Amino acid sequence: MKTRQRRTGAWFALGLVLLAVSGCATVEGIGYDISAGARTVGGWFGG
Repeated sequence: MKTRQRRTGAWFALGLVLLAVSGCATVEGIGYDISAGARTVGGWFGG
């Protein structure tokens, strides 16, 4: 039963990653999104 739970958890995690990445059309787009997020967080801390 635990193997089934692990497998379900792995599929769920993979689905979340794919959903998050689906907003970016390219690998370059992912880099831009990460950079923008880092700049936003840096702004919160005055950096």
